[in-house]
Amino acid sequence: MQTKYRGILLYLKVHKENDLLVKFLSNSDELISGIVYGGLSKKKRNIFQIGYFLDFEVSYKSNRPSSINAELSKPFISKIINDKYKLNCLICVTSLINLSIIEGQKIKNIFYIVENFLLNMFNNKKWFADFCSFLFQLLKIIGYEIDYLEAKNKKYFDLDLLEFKNVITKTSVEFPYNLLDKNNVKIDTVNVINFFNIFETVYLRNHLSNFNLRLPNQYYLFKKLIIDKIK
Repeated sequence: MQTKYRGILLYLKVHKENDLLVKFLSNSDELISGIVYGGLSKKKRNIFQIGYFLDFEVSYKSNRPSSINAELSKPFISKIINDKYKLNCLICVTSLINLSIIEGQKIKNIFYIVENFLLNMFNNKKWFADFCSFLFQLLKIIGYEIDYLEAKNKKYFDLDLLEFKNVITKTSVEFPYNLLDKNNVKIDTVNVINFFNIFETVYLRNHLSNFNLRLPNQYYLFKKLIIDKIK
């Protein structure tokens, strides 16, 4: 039995001597994994790269791992290959998605929000506001919404209680509303740090702790790259 999908490659590792174990987020809003036989050949190595969009076909056989074949699909990563910020953002996003959904689970529209953000990031010069919105969309879609639109009259976010406040406390930070405004031309270090702190706190406490997981190194590398650039 064979099934065709479109997806983004989230994970790969060498399997046995010449094969690859790969994992996709598919357009069916689920994780799909399988073996790419001969995946270390030059031709297949050029296709199976984390962050690539691929049209892939899964062959299911009883008592054997699923076999995967694929070909490149748009958008092509060549558009951002020389932009270290966008390239690191792509790897950051794929590493987060890999932790946000487990195999056998379906999360409605998760592929859409990932694809939509990456298309905007690939094609636009000003994309950091989209990145901030995307991470809050991700929290919402996996069940941990930060409803900043409803709380727009409240200036602070309490990192201990995970709720908006009108007054500052020892555990609260100013919520970075301006980072979510595409028309905002100024990005300052404090708001960027606050944004990352809010996302990390909510994501770690509500999601990763349930699976005894940590934020990936790729996320921290991208965060450092952005903060260093702003400084």
